[in-house]
Amino acid sequence: MKYKLIVTDMDGTLLNSKNEVSEKNKLMLKKAQDMGIKVAIATGRIYTSARHYAKLLGIKTPIIACNGAIIRESDTGKTIYENILNEEDSIKIIELCEKHGVYYHFYDDEGFYCKELAYSSLLYNEWNEAQPVENRINIKVVDDSKSVIKNGVNPLKFLIIDEDADKLNNLKKELEQIQTLEISKSWHNNIEVMNKGACKGLAVKRLSQYLNIKQDEIIALGDNYNDLSMIEYAGVGVAMGNAEKIVKEKSNYITTSNDEDGVANALQNILDIV
Repeated sequence: MKYKLIVTDMDGTLLNSKNEVSEKNKLMLKKAQDMGIKVAIATGRIYTSARHYAKLLGIKTPIIACNGAIIRESDTGKTIYENILNEEDSIKIIELCEKHGVYYHFYDDEGFYCKELAYSSLLYNEWNEAQPVENRINIKVVDDSKSVIKNGVNPLKFLIIDEDADKLNNLKKELEQIQTLEISKSWHNNIEVMNKGACKGLAVKRLSQYLNIKQDEIIALGDNYNDLSMIEYAGVGVAMGNAEKIVKEKSNYITTSNDEDGVANALQNILDIV
């Protein structure tokens, strides 16, 4: 089989525990690109963050960000596809988050909105300090999230975080009552909320159609629940050694962990790279 597209998740997959891309991963991705295979990133992160790593790896293929809610060209920033949350649903999500007393933030195509710097927003704020202006994420700390929505911000994704599993589970049950939402998770302490139809699997399908690549010509690599749909969609779905049990069960191939060059090792074996 001649594969034409590799789609990799970032956190827990391409990136190691230090948020770095190992030299072996860089080398294997470059060798794959030299073979004429396109490489794409599919992440729950905001586009701006994913673009930084795409530049680092010399990736020209469009980026899937916000769990598939948006696909944008990596060089021009042109939007190929987006799936935004409407005002009514966004306000419902905010009200439920505030009712349960959990941390949350939301993204639109460029901005990152939160009521306080904590968890991911704190990490991104620290990351910004080490970056040139063009790589920085536009973080906006706001007093009233609902006013932001009513003033025209259309979120692509909400990320909700709390260390209390019971609190998250109760909130998740209420969110699941809203039929127009897509709900996932990328870590034990979070919930990710997008508009219905925004998921990595459908985004990979849209990207492959845009690139005129067949389903069985795709390799997808991931580690968590939000990667399941693309791992099941791809011709070859690869689970990391550190992946959740369900991801391993649904994959065709299990590689080593993200701290053991799992992406590189999988590609080396599947593509028979010397």
